[in-house]
Amino acid sequence: MPAIPQSQQIIGEAPAFLEMLEHVSRAAPLSKPVLVVGERGTGKELIASRLHFLSERWEQNVVKVNCAALTESILESELFGHEAGAFTGAAKTHIGHFERADGGTLILDELATISLRMQEKILRTIEYGEVQRVGGSETLRVDVRIVGSTNADLRRLAADGKFREDLLDRLAFDVITVPPLRERVEDVMPLAHAFAINMASELKWSYFPGFSPRASSALIRNKWPGNVRELKNTVERSVYRSMDPEKPITTLALDPFDTPFTLEEPEKPVSPAVKARRPPLLPTDLKQRLLDTEVDLLTAALDKARFNQRLAADLLGLSYHQFRGKLRKFNIQSKP
Repeated sequence: MPAIPQSQQIIGEAPAFLEMLEHVSRAAPLSKPVLVVGERGTGKELIASRLHFLSERWEQNVVKVNCAALTESILESELFGHEAGAFTGAAKTHIGHFERADGGTLILDELATISLRMQEKILRTIEYGEVQRVGGSETLRVDVRIVGSTNADLRRLAADGKFREDLLDRLAFDVITVPPLRERVEDVMPLAHAFAINMASELKWSYFPGFSPRASSALIRNKWPGNVRELKNTVERSVYRSMDPEKPITTLALDPFDTPFTLEEPEKPVSPAVKARRPPLLPTDLKQRLLDTEVDLLTAALDKARFNQRLAADLLGLSYHQFRGKLRKFNIQSKP
């Protein structure tokens, strides 16, 4: 098995993440197209690259294209190339990405943004293994494995007529879903420490002093809608803003826009649905309601942490001993 480049190293030990990596390992040796899907910031580009480096094509080119960053005409020229004189400004022949990736892998990022016309051209290349440069008449044979990545629901787009169903059928020989960070609670702190150590090295610190218990708990309890990318930005920002490189990080810079000088926004009108929200039914037994809520939170934390009691305690902002005490108090099973 080839060595994966250092920049492509992946950190994770959560069951959902390990299961996904196993899926990648099974799909990698094939030359079939694969779709990598997941929320923003989950690391889809790393998984797409891993499919290449674990395949028999690993010594050949891997070419990555951000389809959302290019207009339709530029994307066509970049993917298929063009002949000299094909259009104004085309002074010489341009080799497209399909030709550059011949024998290797072509990664199409932000796949859902490609126009229907371009989707048809890509479909023909997948089906026949042939490309024709813009302005050219020669048909060129290429052997390219395509890996697409997106955070969009391609099946819904296909149903709405915004993505070709026949292209989706060809691309989705297999679909690898990258789990969001909220389903990888066990990976938050290993990732955070790795990002912090790298940032400390960039700042020329002799070592990284770690996170305070309160900061660690906050990292674990955050929902991270931006996933690993958001965690990375938060950790690096928190490290560089730290006033004392000898002391653990106690304050997390979760929101870079957080400032006391933000301009006030005009009040938004309250929707009829909010106005019509029903108040809680009364009378009620307040003590029993609070006890029921506490039990629900304890069991939900256990389930979220997959019965790892230390992680579950962190999710609720409790110490391990406080959490254990509440399990005993309510006679909650601590094992599945």
